[in-house]
Amino acid sequence: MIFRNIALILILGCCACRQSQDPAPVVYGDNAAAGHYLNIRGIRLYYETYGEGEPLLLLHINGGSIRNFSNQIPWFATKYHVIAVDTRAHGKSVDPGDSLTFEQMADDFNALLDSLHLDSCNVVGWSDGGISALQLAIRHPEKVRKLVVSGPNIYPDTTGLVPFIYHYLERLDDTLKQKPQTQEVKNQRKIVELDLKEPHDMTLDQLQGIHCPTLVMGGDHDGIPSYHLWLISQHIPQSYLWIVPNSGHSVAIYKKDQFNAVVGDFLAQPYRRIEGLDVLH
Repeated sequence: MIFRNIALILILGCCACRQSQDPAPVVYGDNAAAGHYLNIRGIRLYYETYGEGEPLLLLHINGGSIRNFSNQIPWFATKYHVIAVDTRAHGKSVDPGDSLTFEQMADDFNALLDSLHLDSCNVVGWSDGGISALQLAIRHPEKVRKLVVSGPNIYPDTTGLVPFIYHYLERLDDTLKQKPQTQEVKNQRKIVELDLKEPHDMTLDQLQGIHCPTLVMGGDHDGIPSYHLWLISQHIPQSYLWIVPNSGHSVAIYKKDQFNAVVGDFLAQPYRRIEGLDVLH
């Protein structure tokens, strides 16, 4: 019995030792080993890099951070050099300005790519990240090889957002205006007002100037109407449209396996036009 107890203690001790030596799980968006800061254009931009290969830029949702792509970073880092960014005024990125525009953000990403000596990359943008990605492809077309946009909109009203979402943002903005205007509240207001006022001048004609292969996607119960996603897709010459069944705005989270597989396939396959039909294979 004594020997059995000693053996059990040794086994448990070895297990505890192994557990203590296991690496801590990566917290995307708060990973000192992968994190970097870049002082550009009057802001302090935070980004993280993972993996090797063709560069892939990930752009998150309004009010979010790099952490929104926790389901994507480890998957794509096995094939790509992933660059995940906290957009200005979000996450760890510091922005002292009093307002935001998607043009600002697109130019931030262009400056980031220049600092990394990258002449171009693939881009995946979700929600506001998708709008910024569209602006990047419009303003700096040479920088975007392939483009994926999930749940973007080009009109800041109830044609580009379902009415419930738009009116919620209006009420939230009114609530924030009534609070003491601390720096945190001011930052929250400019993030909310970004979606109430922007994008204010993106046009369908500008979308026609995007010539990189593009995947436009969203859920069939998205906060962005399916018709609006279709409209965006129809005005980008080399585009595909994927409306995900039984899904809302967060396809990258609740349909992560499908998202990763379809986006991965799109990035890997050449775009081909056959007899007027756009196909992957």
